[in-house]
Amino acid sequence: MTPQAPTDAPYGAGPKSQALFQQEQEYIAPGLQTIALYARLAIDGGSGASLRDVDGREYTDLVAGIGVASLGYGHPEWARIVGAQAAKTAVGSFTSPHRVSFLQTLASVTPKGLKRCQLYSSGAEAVEAALRLAKSKTGKFEVVGFWGGFHGKTMGVMGLLNDGFKNNYGAMTPGLHLAPYPDSRKCPFGTTGPHDCGAHCLEFLREMLRRETTGRVAAIILEPIQGTSGNVVPPAGFFKGVRELARETGALFISDEMITGFGRTGKMFGCDHEGTVPDIMTIGKGFGGGFPVSGVVTSDEIAEAKPWSNPSGSSSSYGGNPLASAACDVTLRIILRDKLVDNAAAVGTAMLQRLEEIRSRQPLIGRLRGRGLMIGADLVDPRDQKPLDKAVCREIFEEGLKRGVLTMAYNPSLRINPPLVIAQKQALEGLDLLGEAIRVVAKRRSL
Repeated sequence: MTPQAPTDAPYGAGPKSQALFQQEQEYIAPGLQTIALYARLAIDGGSGASLRDVDGREYTDLVAGIGVASLGYGHPEWARIVGAQAAKTAVGSFTSPHRVSFLQTLASVTPKGLKRCQLYSSGAEAVEAALRLAKSKTGKFEVVGFWGGFHGKTMGVMGLLNDGFKNNYGAMTPGLHLAPYPDSRKCPFGTTGPHDCGAHCLEFLREMLRRETTGRVAAIILEPIQGTSGNVVPPAGFFKGVRELARETGALFISDEMITGFGRTGKMFGCDHEGTVPDIMTIGKGFGGGFPVSGVVTSDEIAEAKPWSNPSGSSSSYGGNPLASAACDVTLRIILRDKLVDNAAAVGTAMLQRLEEIRSRQPLIGRLRGRGLMIGADLVDPRDQKPLDKAVCREIFEEGLKRGVLTMAYNPSLRINPPLVIAQKQALEGLDLLGEAIRVVAKRRSL
């Protein structure tokens, strides 16, 4: 699909989208995702990496539902398999052919020794299940996360957030600790070299574990790439170093692969970039092809821990139901068959190169980073290199919509996560449209 020419419609949304959005606002509770509130689009359908609204306007999607739509939209095989399963039965925890097939295929691509999987419905639900598993296995109760990390907004894990998401909710779950993360944009210790910052953060973590905890740490949880914080890639060796510290402490190491899993980073899992095998992985988003499903993956030994392994001890009413299993089965099969992991690596490299070219002409673009189709870009004020004002970012987002490209440019920590099926030509054209939106706003704002 080719994006439409620019229009003067506010927010890029046509009259039908605007009307449906306003009608919904009479009933829906506040708190929708920012992108939905700003865009005011009512989506009718899509194909591949393109979306179509109810006014017939088409958009190149560089968001993928924040990493969810790995197969894009309207994939005929996905729709056929999931539709056929829906016509039979959708719920229940009984064994289904699709669940058996998916679990077997999953065990063939996970890091060595991680073959046991339990399925859930949401990311936070899976993370909480992983923490329960770690506590069951170790007999300990403390958990360590990192500044800038994101593992869900339920109360059991909200204490692992360190930003505005948890403000004004009162006391958090006890036993949760946060350590500094070596953010390439600004090291918390003021060091300038990325490797020095990583080493400094590891040493601080070692001391924190000794001085701040009670010595009863059940788990250390880390994203291979921090997504919500801006697709921030840690320095080489940091991920592996955290895993080693967990081992020294007697804690289990959890790799939160909600966004990084199933090819997003150009490898099957984010932990594969350092050849590191975690004790537990949490998975979600892209492996259902858009269906709400998540999971916990671990070893035979750890999965046997009680009370987690007791009957109904780790189950979920919706987890692994026949419909979800069909979605997972067909999605993973397509990812492997169509070599979408390789596509993510190749297209992601080309996108970073194109962004470098655009950056040379547009001083509003600061540092770039990323792996595969998980790319981050800082939008900055060229006068002082500080994060661009969010009002200006929103103008870029709106100008992009007018040109037919859907982005997360309303935030100065721009995240680019297109569907894994996106072709290089469409991906680069989408970036060019984003570059044009930035140029227009920069000129308007005299930046």
